[in-house]
Amino acid sequence: MIYSVKGEVVHTEPNLAVIECGGVGYACRTTFTTLSKLKGIGSQAKLYTYLNVTQDGIDLFGFYEQQELRCFQMLLSVSGVGPKAALSILSDISPEKFALTVATGDYKTITKSKGIGTKTAQRIVLELKDKIAKEQLSTPSSVDFSAVTEAVANTNTGEAIAALVVLGYTQAEAATVVSGLDASLSTEELIKQSLKKIGMRL
Repeated sequence: MIYSVKGEVVHTEPNLAVIECGGVGYACRTTFTTLSKLKGIGSQAKLYTYLNVTQDGIDLFGFYEQQELRCFQMLLSVSGVGPKAALSILSDISPEKFALTVATGDYKTITKSKGIGTKTAQRIVLELKDKIAKEQLSTPSSVDFSAVTEAVANTNTGEAIAALVVLGYTQAEAATVVSGLDASLSTEELIKQSLKKIGMRL
């Protein structure tokens, strides 16, 4: 498996970035979000990748942030959602906002992406919330997530914790990091600052 590619940006076009590593150009299908973060042709970049193998061929997908890759993989796990739809959604919604839409059941935000209807958006939210719930039940944690979210129900803190769980962090990690931030911040700001704090620890 190709975990990431790092090298010179030699070509870009809508939904595609070519990164040259060791004389080989890797064509990575990607989102507008990732393309907007690249510094242009000739610059250095690192993309976290996902190799998609189907009967029709092999495609490499690349993302500027690991959180975006995580969201892409989660979208592909939803029945009826393919790479094209996943890229469309993540081109319009940041990883933080996507996590929040799933955590709060806000499927209407997802319908704003090109080619995504109401039924598909509802299925994405329902399947991912169910999948995440099952993962959390099977993962031991020192923090009772249900108790935490109940205690801060309908608050920015509670939504931020739930969103971080969507992004793949454990209940303990999410609750610990968010609880150390200013509760008066907006939900999206809490998520962004939490990701920065977690990143500094890695």
